[in-house]
Amino acid sequence: MTLRLAFDVYGTLVDPMGMAELLEQDAGESAEAVSALWREKQLEFSFRKGLMRVYEDFGVCTRQALRYAMATHQLPLAEDREDELMAAYLSLPAFDDALPALKALKGNYPLFAFSNGSYPALEKVLGHNNLLDQFEGLVSVDDIKSFKPDPAVYTYARRATGAWDEPLCLVSSNAWDVIGARAAGLKAVWVQRDINKVFEDWGIEASAVINSLSELPEALKHL
Repeated sequence: MTLRLAFDVYGTLVDPMGMAELLEQDAGESAEAVSALWREKQLEFSFRKGLMRVYEDFGVCTRQALRYAMATHQLPLAEDREDELMAAYLSLPAFDDALPALKALKGNYPLFAFSNGSYPALEKVLGHNNLLDQFEGLVSVDDIKSFKPDPAVYTYARRATGAWDEPLCLVSSNAWDVIGARAAGLKAVWVQRDINKVFEDWGIEASAVINSLSELPEALKHL
């Protein structure tokens, strides 16, 4: 049986905190705090919209979260600047380990990008970082109008990657995503990029824990 790999994108392959540098002109010394709140609320808003069944694509969540973060820090946000920041989000930088790891895995495993992001956003951000060509395909929650960690999203990923009768392994730096995938019956590797990050104690464990995508090929041998 062939193990298929589904890579989360935001936080795993590309760095949402890459926006902090761009936000310096808007927020000065608070740029990192604004960027972190932007990311936190982006996820929270997607979770809430999924639960409420009022789906809007991830770009809408991202824009609303930006407005919230700026307003919380009492910073002005002109419409044209908002559009600039949203456009820049489509060019987030990849983590240094992303492309080498994907190249090392390609040909040995079927690789897919699996994200809350829409297809146009994924094509843009992955293409910008030369990652797009490493994947056999993209899987977006936009197809079923919900968000991770809805179990239906992980079930859809099985279908979209052809993994009904073969194992599917999520690779994600987001602990909530790993827990969601494991609860839905997938294998899942947690990329603990920050050693200070805590994996929630829900009685659900990651299939493996690594600190860098460079460790993934070896970790997969033991799943």
